[in-house]
Amino acid sequence: MPNDAKKTAAIPARTRGGARAQAAAMGQQGVPLVVRSIDRSGLIAIDRVLRLLGMSKVQLAETAGLKPETLYKSARLRADKTQSRMREMLEIVGRVSQWAGGENQALAWYRAQPIAALGGRTAEALVKSGRASEVRDYLDHIAMGGFA
Repeated sequence: MPNDAKKTAAIPARTRGGARAQAAAMGQQGVPLVVRSIDRSGLIAIDRVLRLLGMSKVQLAETAGLKPETLYKSARLRADKTQSRMREMLEIVGRVSQWAGGENQALAWYRAQPIAALGGRTAEALVKSGRASEVRDYLDHIAMGGFA
């Protein structure tokens, strides 16, 4: 991971001005998907995610394991559960995009590729069932040179 990306990844989730300024200074190359998806208030900006991933709200809700109406109500968008689930999904897709050849390919992997080491379930299914930490641990293992 380039040094600039490491610095950006270390920015706290709710810090806004610094992350936006750093992302603008670096351009969008190497900036984690999560950082590019955060608004000024430190929350995941759903409209920004929709543009970045080229999805509808219904598709995004299904991918993140949320009810579609969650993404249509501003109070639900700000809920901790919604923000946490979106952050987990974006973090995993962003990490895999470096290996998969882009965010669209990473999203396809996230939704469809069974992970044998995790019971043959997809990353999407694991995140939906609250097991995102297992996917992150698996990705850490692979990044360190471990076998899939």
